Amino acid sequence: MTKADLVEQVADDTGLTKKDAAASVDALIECISQALSEGQNIEIRGFGSFKVKSRKGRMARNPRTGASVAVPARDVPVFKPSKDLKARVAG
Repeated sequence: MTKADLVEQVADDTGLTKKDAAASVDALIECISQALSEGQNIEIRGFGSFKVKSRKGRMARNPRTGASVAVPARDVPVFKPSKDLKARVAG
C-alpha cells in the first residue's frame, strides 16, 4: 500500500475529500517524525509503538577490500507492533 492508497482509503472510510485526507495523513506522518527526531516515544494503543533506539559504534569490514571500517554510534527509529496487530496479521 502506498501513501496515495492510504489517502484514498482514509477518504473513503471517513467521507473526507482526498485533499483533506491527504492533509491528515501528512500531518500524522509529520507529527510522528517530529516526535522521533526530538527523541520522544509514540504509543498508539492497539497498533504499536515507535521508539528511538541507540546503536553502538562498531568495527565493520569492507567485503570488497577486506579493510576495517569504523561505523559510528547512531540513533535509529524502531517500530514494535502491539499484540493486537500481531494477532490480526497472523490471521
